[in-house]
Amino acid sequence: MSGGDTVHASCILVGSAGILIRGRSGAGKSRLGERILGEARLRGLLALAVADDRVALAARSGRLIASCPAQLFGLWERRGEGIVPVAAEPRAVVRLVVDLVPEGELERMPEPGAMRVELCGVEIARLAVPCESGSAATLDVLAVLEGRASGGA
Repeated sequence: MSGGDTVHASCILVGSAGILIRGRSGAGKSRLGERILGEARLRGLLALAVADDRVALAARSGRLIASCPAQLFGLWERRGEGIVPVAAEPRAVVRLVVDLVPEGELERMPEPGAMRVELCGVEIARLAVPCESGSAATLDVLAVLEGRASGGA
């Protein structure tokens, strides 16, 4: 692996797609991750946590690999409950980056370049959603994944 970084983020696996969720502290990364996992399971998809709070990123063969630091594997922060055990996968190929942004900073009509991000030298699809947007963001993320699976974005 090359170009490794550790980022403050959450990462989940839905089907074969890793989803990296970024945002400021308290933006709702863990909560959005859990909502997406729950909805994906309802749809009969494989849905597992990869990492919460800290995610190790590295490029391998042109793919972005997210993994969990060993001491945090299988643990997830649930606001109001603390750290809880969760079903987890140790790594995932990141296919989508979800950025949680304050409502006032969200672009209504983003430029095409804003819909991609480069991490560790690998270009990845990007979706910006409002902080704490709940169910709407969950459905937006799954719609993007479904579009990718059917040959879209």
